[in-house]
Amino acid sequence: MSSEAAPPQNRRRGLVAASIGNGLEWFDWNAYAIFAVYFSTQFFPKGSDGVTATLSTLAVFAVGFFFRPLGGMLLAAFTDRHGRRAGLTLSVLLMAGGSLVIAVSPTYEQVGVLAPALLLLGRIAQGLSTGGEFAAASSYLAELAPPGKRGFYSSFIYVSNVLGTLAATLLATVLVAVMGKQGLIDGGWRIPFFIGALLGLYGLYLRRTLEETEAYLSGGRERKVTRPTLEVLRRYPLAALKVVGFTAGATIAYYTFAVYLPTYVKSAHKVDESAALWASTAAQLIMIAALPLFGALSDRIGRRPLLIGFAAGYVLLVVPLFSLLNSSAWSLFLSMTLGLLLFALYGAVAPTAMAELFPTEVRTAGIGLPYALTVALFGGTAPLVVEQLGAVGLAHLYPWYIAVLCLVSLVVFVRSRETKDVVLESAAAGSGS
Repeated sequence: MSSEAAPPQNRRRGLVAASIGNGLEWFDWNAYAIFAVYFSTQFFPKGSDGVTATLSTLAVFAVGFFFRPLGGMLLAAFTDRHGRRAGLTLSVLLMAGGSLVIAVSPTYEQVGVLAPALLLLGRIAQGLSTGGEFAAASSYLAELAPPGKRGFYSSFIYVSNVLGTLAATLLATVLVAVMGKQGLIDGGWRIPFFIGALLGLYGLYLRRTLEETEAYLSGGRERKVTRPTLEVLRRYPLAALKVVGFTAGATIAYYTFAVYLPTYVKSAHKVDESAALWASTAAQLIMIAALPLFGALSDRIGRRPLLIGFAAGYVLLVVPLFSLLNSSAWSLFLSMTLGLLLFALYGAVAPTAMAELFPTEVRTAGIGLPYALTVALFGGTAPLVVEQLGAVGLAHLYPWYIAVLCLVSLVVFVRSRETKDVVLESAAAGSGS
């Protein structure tokens, strides 16, 4: 049965449920990074100045990235074997469980080394969840949508991603204003993790009631394979490499312009923290508005033009966008807005474009490991690269590094075939060659 046979109300409900769950996941994932400065001394010895505790907490944050590829492999394979609903449910359960562990963990002063061990356990669960979430949600929304609206449906993955991140950022702003920094250090830092765990229960309810996709029911379940990830590497290595190429430039572009740039201008150009926050928020809201429009456009003209536009735009403009930055928050707003609008060309269509590369029985696994591994290698290391370049006086090379990775992606996009008219129930990896 075609996905067009599914009642429209079921498709809309599935879109809303998947998007809300994805947003909750990203709220939980980013709350750690945002509130780490307040709870670091609660989990590690303070040392003479607290620096050691902060570095240890950030090291645990990095461990979450390390476990993302493992989650991309294990959770994606689980999703292909047991269904999209089961995979999405397990993903939100792991994320909410990780947040709950962090929220209720005792401090170092209370239990010693057990405190950082529990923090690490919570972050591992979140890393596994995040590693599998993108692939499971991409497969689900691509299969849920009618063929003529896959790009539009796909765009809501990044819409919910950014909304979840903004919610965590704005919550931090409110809590600092209400409780003060010392209030957050004294225990207020637990609030976002309790909220994340409670919201996770709501996400769990939404996902347990999802309808399974017709593509999986009509084909993937009957053609179930025991080891989907190994099957992808054996039968569809070119398509898996394309996922790497699709992701390499985009992940560093996203982590730079959506996550790191406000921090960079605060340290490099002394932009006021509050002004940087609101400039960043405004730029991200503009991107959110653009994503569904670009997704719908791709359903008319195809995925390739938008993907090529994203990569070519970054190759040509990322260095000038960095040169715009100065001590004014307006320069941050302008640079972020242009950078994120270019990224939106990718973010709106990449999830479904990757899903269209693989047959149903290995679709999630085909995206999972290659995507998560590439994000960990290039996205997760972006702040480290720019800091290291700055330490040796070569910070001006960082935008060129982004341009080179986007050039790699551009070559992949140019050499890939259009996939918007692929029928997912009978798709084969060769369709992307």
